[in-house]
Amino acid sequence: MSMLAGLVNAFHAGDLRKRVLFTAAMLALFRLGAHLPVPGVDVQAVERFFRQQGTIFNFLDLFVGGAFSNFAIFALGVFPYITASIIMSLMQVIFPSLKEMAQEEGEAGRRRIGMYTRYLTVALALLQGVAQTSVIRSMGALPDTRPLTMGMIVITLTAGTMLLTWMGEIMTEYGVGNGVSLIIFGGIVARLPNQTARTLALVGVGEVRWYQFALDLVVVLASVVAVVAVTQAVRKIPVQYAKRVVGRRVYGGQSTHLPLRLIQAGVIPIIFAVSVLQFPQTIAQFVRYEPIRRIGETIQPGRPFGDVLYFVLIILFTYFYTAVSFDPNDVSENIKKYGGFIPGIRPGKPTTEYLARVVDRLTLVGALTLGIIAVAPIYLARGTGVLTFYLAGTSLLIVVGVALETMKQIEAYVLMRHYEGFMR
Repeated sequence: MSMLAGLVNAFHAGDLRKRVLFTAAMLALFRLGAHLPVPGVDVQAVERFFRQQGTIFNFLDLFVGGAFSNFAIFALGVFPYITASIIMSLMQVIFPSLKEMAQEEGEAGRRRIGMYTRYLTVALALLQGVAQTSVIRSMGALPDTRPLTMGMIVITLTAGTMLLTWMGEIMTEYGVGNGVSLIIFGGIVARLPNQTARTLALVGVGEVRWYQFALDLVVVLASVVAVVAVTQAVRKIPVQYAKRVVGRRVYGGQSTHLPLRLIQAGVIPIIFAVSVLQFPQTIAQFVRYEPIRRIGETIQPGRPFGDVLYFVLIILFTYFYTAVSFDPNDVSENIKKYGGFIPGIRPGKPTTEYLARVVDRLTLVGALTLGIIAVAPIYLARGTGVLTFYLAGTSLLIVVGVALETMKQIEAYVLMRHYEGFMR
């Protein structure tokens, strides 16, 4: 009750209330756009295709809140932007000049990197728009196949992606939480009422037994507990600061700790892995070359090779994002700069090596945990017939992870104004 009271009290702060309402309004616009069909498309034919076939598109449709099955203006989602962000991050590793631009030029450099990312997003959205338009034409859902009509559809899909990208950026700046992650979160959560109704209907007609439904709920609840545990797990590195005399004042002389999260990257590796997987699969859907089609089918989630590839991508992106976001050398230099040291470890290079070693071990455990939680429910469902809910594995990791990060940001706003938070 104290947490609930603290949360209600948090909305008394005008600035925080405006941010939360702004975020809610943007998510409402996203849901509206997910139901506005692209002109010139037979939406009923697309819906029939989704009902009849369990393809990769059903997996992608989950993350765009049903916009693909409706073939709405937001059918591409924010995945072209995420893919462009991954490419730009890799480019900064390959070309140090880009990284120096972001570091040395400060905000101006980051804005230039952001501009390049948007340009690349447009190119990727156009490519995926062409792919999706070719797919719906093969479904027979495109009555008018003239180039002008198909071009209009591609441009509409690209404009929808850029609008979502802009919405995500202003949500991050003027709302609470990460805007792009919240858009994916909103798409997944929006499907929950419909999925629950379908599951209960299956229980009602006897296709799903009541004990399977009960086991389903147990698995989902246990998964939530596991996700919260691993995303909140922290390794505390003790740091001792020596006393310093500045003028007539004495500073330091205190003990504190450096918190290193088990999963530094949060749910970003999951989102990155989904984005990378869906791109070649989308391309394979409209390429007539049979070997490429077979490759696209092989790497689908739910196929053995696709699951292995998904697992490996999660591990790779966990290491990649951790390396980008946490620099042991910078942390070591900052500790040394302010007269601190880790007990038993000499300042400077030994501290850097110690931190790098600890982070590598934490990242390995965190990456394996993320991969197992994402992939294990697929095989659990095959072996037991459980998991009629879609809210497990990948989707659960994103929902719980984004919810926790957003609540932490709200907690930070509350602490700045009331000095007492609501999360216990």
